[in-house]
Amino acid sequence: MPEEKSRLLVIGSRGFIGSIAALSAGPEFEVIEGNRVSTGRPDEVEIDVTKESTVKAAFEAARPDVVLLLSAISDIDRCEQFPEDAKAVNFRGAEHVANACAYSKARLLFVSTAAVFDGRKYGYTEETPVSPISVYGETKAMAETSVIGLVPAAIVVRIALVLGFAGRPGTNALLDNLRAQWTSGQTVALPIFEQRNPIDAVTASRFMLDLLKKPETEGIFHIGCKDSITRYHLGLKVAFRMGYPGQVQPQREPVPGRAPRGPDHYLLTDKLAMTSSIAIPTCDQVIERCFDGLA
Repeated sequence: MPEEKSRLLVIGSRGFIGSIAALSAGPEFEVIEGNRVSTGRPDEVEIDVTKESTVKAAFEAARPDVVLLLSAISDIDRCEQFPEDAKAVNFRGAEHVANACAYSKARLLFVSTAAVFDGRKYGYTEETPVSPISVYGETKAMAETSVIGLVPAAIVVRIALVLGFAGRPGTNALLDNLRAQWTSGQTVALPIFEQRNPIDAVTASRFMLDLLKKPETEGIFHIGCKDSITRYHLGLKVAFRMGYPGQVQPQREPVPGRAPRGPDHYLLTDKLAMTSSIAIPTCDQVIERCFDGLA
C-alpha cells in the first residue's frame, strides 16, 4: 500500500505565495487550503485568523499534521496606516494559529520578514537581535516571539523580497504590478538606496516544504538568493527581461508619507544552505525562474 500523505493546511492559500505553495505541495502532502471565505470545496476550510473560534473550527475540520501560515497583511504602508488591523492579523492571528497547533500537536511553519530588522547593517543572521522600524516589522517580530513561545519546535522563515507573477488581480505580486505599469507606458522609479536578496515564489515554496519534511528541523531560517541587489538594479534586470528597457529610473530619496523601509535587508542564508538539500540560487537565477513556463 502507498504511504499515507501528511495533511498540510495552507493558511492563506489564495495569496501570491500561498497559491504557489499549495500547488507545489500537492505531490507530497494531502493539501487542505484555508481562506477567509470558503468555496465549499472538500479540500478547503474557512478560517479567519483574527477569530479564534474559526481557527479552532478549521483545525477540527482539517485535522492537519502540518500547517503553513502565510496569511498576513504584508502591505507595509497599509500596516502603518491601520496598525490595529496589522496587529490583529499579523500578531494575534499568528498567535491563534500557534495555539491551535500546540493543542493539536501539528507541525507549524510561520512566514516572517526581513522587516524585523532596521536594515542599517550589511548582512543579517538568524541570531541577530530584531530591530523593526515599521508597524509591519513590529507585528511580525511580535508574532515570531509568540509562535516560538507557544510551539517551541516551530519553524520561522524570514524573506526579504518575493518575486514572481501571481497571474491574477488582488495580490501584492511585484512583477505583476511592474508589468502593468510598463505596458501602460509608465516609467517606474525604484529605490537605489534599498538592497534586498530576493527569492522567487516557487523556490521559496520548495525551501519551506523541504524544511517541513525534516522532522528534526526547527527554529528560524532565512530564505533568499546568494547575492543582494538594489531595487533599482533589480528593476533594470526585470525590465530588460520583459522587453521594457528604459522604463526604470532611480529613486534617490524616500517618498514622504510612506512607512519606513530598512535600507539593507540582506538575509544571510548559511544556515539554510547547511540544512536544505536545495541549492541557494543567485539573483539572476531567481529572476529567470520567475519567467519559467511563461509564454
